[in-house]
Amino acid sequence: MMYQWDGAGWGIGPWLVMAAVMLVVGGAVAVAMVVLARGSYSGRGGLTPHHDAERILTERFARGEIDEQEFLARRAALRSPD
Repeated sequence: MMYQWDGAGWGIGPWLVMAAVMLVVGGAVAVAMVVLARGSYSGRGGLTPHHDAERILTERFARGEIDEQEFLARRAALRSPD
């Protein structure tokens, strides 16, 4: 009768603590994966403000809102070093 506990064990407490810890660790891993996956993108396809401005300028030219001379002048201004 070496292994008879007679009901003097730890009960369900450690199992509940272990389950809670596993949920917290699993949640932390999931959050870390999402943060790392989103961290490589800026939310706009990874474009910098300069590229974003040039894209908008190109779209305006394609829609006919500005003519070729204005497009070329503004694009040159965007591409020139500050």
